[in-house]
Amino acid sequence: MGTTVVKFGGTSLASAEQIRKAAAIIRSNQNGCFVVASAPGKRFSDDIKVTDLLYACCEEARGGGDFRPTFGQIKERFDAIIRDLGVDLDLSEDYAKIEAHLEAHPHRDTMASRGEYLNSKIIAAYLDFPFIDPADAIRFDADGRLDAEKTDEGLRAALKTLSRAVIPGFYGSLPNGKIHTFSRGGSDVTGSLVAKAVKADVYENWTDVSGLKIADPRIVREPRTIHIISYKELRELAYMGATVLHEDAVFPVREAGIPIHIRNTNDPDAPGTMIVPEAPAEKPDIPVTGIAGRKGFAIIFIEKTMMNAEIGFGRKCLSVIEESKVSFEHMPSGIDTLSIIVNGAEFSKHRRKVIDGINAAVKPDSISYENDLALIAVVGHGMLRKKGLSAKVFGALADAGVNIRMINQGSSELNIIIGIDEADYETAIRSIYNAFYG
Repeated sequence: MGTTVVKFGGTSLASAEQIRKAAAIIRSNQNGCFVVASAPGKRFSDDIKVTDLLYACCEEARGGGDFRPTFGQIKERFDAIIRDLGVDLDLSEDYAKIEAHLEAHPHRDTMASRGEYLNSKIIAAYLDFPFIDPADAIRFDADGRLDAEKTDEGLRAALKTLSRAVIPGFYGSLPNGKIHTFSRGGSDVTGSLVAKAVKADVYENWTDVSGLKIADPRIVREPRTIHIISYKELRELAYMGATVLHEDAVFPVREAGIPIHIRNTNDPDAPGTMIVPEAPAEKPDIPVTGIAGRKGFAIIFIEKTMMNAEIGFGRKCLSVIEESKVSFEHMPSGIDTLSIIVNGAEFSKHRRKVIDGINAAVKPDSISYENDLALIAVVGHGMLRKKGLSAKVFGALADAGVNIRMINQGSSELNIIIGIDEADYETAIRSIYNAFYG
């Protein structure tokens, strides 16, 4: 195998003990290996992530309070890791720069990035790897959007003469030189960008779980692991929140055709989950790749005779939704009926405006709405070609006494979206899982 990019999450790097585990994994790679590191996460359930402490420091400084006690906790976390690893490293100059920043004009993104920055310096010293600051390579535009082309050029230039290095995750820089961060979990994106830049054979994302599960383990007891999944299937499940990977991390490696391997730092021999450009169309052992869902939706019912003959009817309705700043999710329809699934919290704020707007725009015979809708996605390649699959799903829900309020099957053959009452959510997830894997 050639070059590998390994990204370790915060739990995997929360302490010296965890860093030793990560280092053993890294050293076992005999070829090129680039390491993307997160800030230290929680060491135990009641612990505080270093990134959260850094955010707290910034708010204390901005509010004119004394940030030093909180910053003292941060310094002690890193100093303890250095002592326990036996690394010859002094971070006092870095600490002084951070304190000076807090005393002057504390910048939230700059402070948040220091967890990855300091942890990566320690890991680079422990491994004896070069340290590369992503502020010199990962570029955002003035509006805070990733500049993919400049980033790829910057990372290629920074890494072209190296076969191994440690790169902090989570941040880059704006055109004015200021630090800018991705959204939380953004170290996954950094890893993906590095993998693309070095043309890695694989991007290994090391976390504290042994891969993606077919269903939420908080609902289904010990669900099976998904051993192989396509980027498209992952996107469908990520839409419903079922992922251990930042959803934006998919795009750079997908474009380059690089697989992502989700693995467990605490169980490195577990097979994990491989995310690939194209999964086999037929997977007999996995008729359904994954089951995921979310609560918090509302459904608007619109009825009008001869709706199908009225050109622009759907567009007019969706224009009202857009103008009201409400997220539109799905739009199943009949000849004289249209249902629009929207974000429940947003809809509740603008309900009167939406209802009045649709009434004015299309003059329906009737319009009503219901809240407390949950959506469940049943995802798998070639689902339309699997005879009896839909019947099995709907039969399982009927046997469990779950009332189906909406069905939407995508043309991609990848999923069936089912709308149900929120009160039936957990029962529905379990019943579908058990129908295929019970």
